[in-house]
Amino acid sequence: MDKIEHQTVATNGINMHIASIGTGPVILFLHGFPELWYSWRHQLLSLSSLGYRCIAPDLRGYGDTDAPKNVREYTIFHIVGDLVGLIDSLGIDKVFLVGHDWGSTVAWYFCLLRPDRIKALVNMSVVFQPRNPHKSSVQISRELFGDDFYICRIQVCEYFFKNIFDFFPSFEASSLWFYYVILAGIQLFFFFLLMALVLKVNLVFIQLYFYSCLVVC
Repeated sequence: MDKIEHQTVATNGINMHIASIGTGPVILFLHGFPELWYSWRHQLLSLSSLGYRCIAPDLRGYGDTDAPKNVREYTIFHIVGDLVGLIDSLGIDKVFLVGHDWGSTVAWYFCLLRPDRIKALVNMSVVFQPRNPHKSSVQISRELFGDDFYICRIQVCEYFFKNIFDFFPSFEASSLWFYYVILAGIQLFFFFLLMALVLKVNLVFIQLYFYSCLVVC
């Protein structure tokens, strides 16, 4: 692990953290959600020992890479652009591309958008899914896997957020802090509600225990 080098590279308007090791043909590793470059630590060490230059970045919004506040700056064009800018900055023409989970989705589109920069692709866990112009990825996930699928579960406030801006037009959908404040308020409400219920139940048991002691006495 000590042999792995870390650096920050300016690319596509952000600063991207990368971990790298070795010399030779380049393998670019793309991590999944919610992961970091660290997911590839064993592969970095193993494949670098076989004569490859291995590079694993923290993707946009993850780890030590910049996380733009505007949610519109996380399109696949931005993320692929980050990676193209990264290999440009490092003076690399083409890479062997390896993706996992969310990184696989990015890798598919990297190959589609810039096939001239890819030697070969190895993808794990996520098959290619063409964009559906009539349905969002969340809608498709909900139809395939149901509301309990993790991607669907984190959308519980989706309807609320879509409509809250009708009442507060001065707020922009890109104001992430507003999302955080609302989410924190909802979480605190349910936390205190749960605590109130737990304490009430505990008080009932304490009273029953006290009364039973009186009866025994």
